[in-house]
Amino acid sequence: MKAILLAGGQGTRLRPLTLNTPKPVVPIFDRPFLTYQIDLLKQVPEIDEVVLSLNYQPEAIAAVFGDGSEFGIKMRYVVEPEPLGTGGGIKFASRGIDGPIVVFNGDVLTEIDLGAVIRLHRERRARATIVLTPVENPSAFGLVETDDRQNVQRFIEKPQPGDITTNRINAGIYVLETATFDRIPDGVSWSIERKYFPSLIERGETFLAFDYPGYWIDIGTPEKYLQVHHDILAGRFRAAPFRDQPAPRACVSPTARISPEATIESPCFVGDDVTVEAGARIAPLSVIGRGARLDAKAVVDGAVIWPGCVVGPGATVQNAIAGRDCRLGANTRVGAGAVLGDGTHLTDFTRA
Repeated sequence: MKAILLAGGQGTRLRPLTLNTPKPVVPIFDRPFLTYQIDLLKQVPEIDEVVLSLNYQPEAIAAVFGDGSEFGIKMRYVVEPEPLGTGGGIKFASRGIDGPIVVFNGDVLTEIDLGAVIRLHRERRARATIVLTPVENPSAFGLVETDDRQNVQRFIEKPQPGDITTNRINAGIYVLETATFDRIPDGVSWSIERKYFPSLIERGETFLAFDYPGYWIDIGTPEKYLQVHHDILAGRFRAAPFRDQPAPRACVSPTARISPEATIESPCFVGDDVTVEAGARIAPLSVIGRGARLDAKAVVDGAVIWPGCVVGPGATVQNAIAGRDCRLGANTRVGAGAVLGDGTHLTDFTRA
């Protein structure tokens, strides 16, 4: 069985972090984001190959994942000649594949039991199965209605208050029969959400929903990207390198050079070759990437600091994100919600 990861987006919502780093390899702690999806796929033994559907910076992604041997699963790449949308992209990536395939949107982080989704799909001989997840604010999403036997009945886009009959949305995870792709035209942009799924309902084909109430997040914005680090550190999502750790979770590399006069507060992550000087403080829910340096009396509080950054003397970074190789001068203040692109230089006493 094959799995297709839709990883061709430009990551525009995550800019400026994705200007130099395509979203599939944006780091979650010290691992590329896509490795968390690969971990999930590997839990299903019959999935023997992952196909990455790419469009934006494909060489950078292939350079990280190679043939997949380092990650314990066979991987290959399909590069769209032009953006084909979700439906067109899936059809293009599935050429030469027969039978059911698992499809993942490239933004999703979850703990779903994929084996259970596949079993439902097969037991009911479905043509397509979609995973649904509940949300607190249904008015902000397209909603999916089902009957009491898990058959998908209707999609409600941009619902008005009176149209809200459910709080379940498309989670971006599917099991699809490739025999149904004949309805998707070749070489044009085509939406799986707005065209392919409605066609299943219109034709009366078996189209099932799998309800998943557990952890699910779309990491495609800086706010969600920061949140997923906090969620893993707090134990709301079990993932490496904290999967088996009891609270309070802390992962401090043995190669980190930490002054005995520095303060490290759990839960936190401190990567390889990090330097933390005297009087510096790493507060809870902070992530410090490989080779970063915190100078004397610097404070990182609930922030994600990418590799190679330098946080100058007396500088503070709170609930913000700093891309690779940033230089934050002495006594700078980077506040909640700030996102600094790679190589940003802030002069002394700057407020951001």
